[in-house]
Amino acid sequence: MQKEFEEDAPMEEAPPVGTAPGVLPAEPPEGAVGRLEDLLKDAQERHLRLAAEFDNFRKRVARERIELVDRAQAALVMKLLDLLDDMDRIVASDPATPAAALMEGMVLVDRKLRKELEAAGLERIDPAGQPFDPAFHEAVAALAPPTPESDHTVATTFQVGYRFKGALVRPARVQVYSSGGQH
Repeated sequence: MQKEFEEDAPMEEAPPVGTAPGVLPAEPPEGAVGRLEDLLKDAQERHLRLAAEFDNFRKRVARERIELVDRAQAALVMKLLDLLDDMDRIVASDPATPAAALMEGMVLVDRKLRKELEAAGLERIDPAGQPFDPAFHEAVAALAPPTPESDHTVATTFQVGYRFKGALVRPARVQVYSSGGQH
């Protein structure tokens, strides 16, 4: 029975001369060089395609960013057009219009403008009476404090500051109580 099994079993091929059993024969050098050159050419073509795709992506993102900024600015301008119309009406008003009426119109325009700018993210910084913060305030003058508790407190705001969406646009210019001296 053992003999029948051996006869039915497939015969293993003998390895080529000079190679160990289970080891594949070496590729001829010309074939290996050609295969590797093809692989290199394919990799270089893929690299060039990826570089071109990335360059196109970068250009598209830059273009879209500019378009987005333009649309945002246009939206703000649209909101301010009513204010421009109001200003035009004030400027074109009859010279005989009483000053009180003109002043009332200016106050209304001022309120509308501030409301729109605040809605867009502008925040006014008027720190009078608050502790001095050099991150948001620019000290342009110092004054002796009337009480020790008011040392390093903002005495007067000469020019308000502004933050836009949390980022400082302009620091408030202030006079600070300081026991360290006067300017």
